[in-house]
Amino acid sequence: MLINKIFLLFIIIIFSFSCSKEESRKSIISEKSLDMQVLEAYEEGMNSLDGGDVIFAAKKFNEAELLFPQSKWAPKSALMAAYSYYSQDYYSDAIMELERFIKVYPLNKNLDYAYYLMGLCYYEQIIDEEKDLQSITNAKQNFNIVLKNYPETEYAIDSSFKIDLINDILASKEMYIGRYYFDKEKWIAAINRFRTVTDNYETTIYTQEALHRLVEIYYILGLKEESEKYASLLGYNYQSSEWYKRSYGLFNLKYKQKREELINKNKKSRKIIEKFKSLLN
Repeated sequence: MLINKIFLLFIIIIFSFSCSKEESRKSIISEKSLDMQVLEAYEEGMNSLDGGDVIFAAKKFNEAELLFPQSKWAPKSALMAAYSYYSQDYYSDAIMELERFIKVYPLNKNLDYAYYLMGLCYYEQIIDEEKDLQSITNAKQNFNIVLKNYPETEYAIDSSFKIDLINDILASKEMYIGRYYFDKEKWIAAINRFRTVTDNYETTIYTQEALHRLVEIYYILGLKEESEKYASLLGYNYQSSEWYKRSYGLFNLKYKQKREELINKNKKSRKIIEKFKSLLN
């Protein structure tokens, strides 16, 4: 009786081992089959992308990712889906794919490219700095992430260049508004705009003019020390510029005489503009 029980136990163990081995074999075969399906879907996506059918390409890349989320092809497929949309200016779709990629694969080695591509998606949508302020802000934010977290990558150089261009756009806007306030003799409002340029966008092409405008305004207001301070900054950094020559010229004549001339010049310019506007009405 005991012998029979031992024999029965032995048969069960052998059967269990055989089943386990068979299941393992089936699992390997299934995994290989999935890998092949993923690769096929990925290749279809690449062929469609090359052929210009980006919508179908993105669909196949998404399919490749979903078939085998644990495979090495999954993050590649997700990123290629985003690039497919970007390549044909479907920026909103590309951004959605990139946001999902960053969330699902936060440790992926291609995260630098994801942030860079997202920055490009926003950057390419900048047409009017007045209307596209959100795109400008988002583009700058993503390029800054690349510079901060991945400074040694190939994407950092272009990100830095794009940020400079964005800063030029933002500085241009501030200068436009500042000049408007200057012409209207709203000195405090003008000062705030010009100081925004000198404080936040000091590497742009507008810094020289902004410094000169501050020299002029403080000169008009009778704040000679402040005027001289900004003239010194302008001379120290841009001594050979035309704007420094203008600022330097303010101090060549007697202080009161030059101040009155500048005030009268602004008033005369305003009268001419107002007269011109009345002729158009």
